[in-house]
Amino acid sequence: MQVSVHAAKTNLSKLIEAVERGERVVITRHGAPAAELIPARKSRVRLGGLKGQVAPAPDGVFAPMDPEELRDWGAL
Repeated sequence: MQVSVHAAKTNLSKLIEAVERGERVVITRHGAPAAELIPARKSRVRLGGLKGQVAPAPDGVFAPMDPEELRDWGAL
């Protein structure tokens, strides 16, 4: 299905439903293809997915380095 930019703005909900049904929707500008609506990909990342599986960082791991540590890392 091809629709103009104006028609796409007017009928966006219907076009999304069409894409969800598997239809291909191309949006045209002045008769030329400009964009295509495609289904969104499902995220494979789940926030908190490793909760309870990763040990917490030890105390002081994010504390500033003392001058000796900075020298060891070549930062001084």
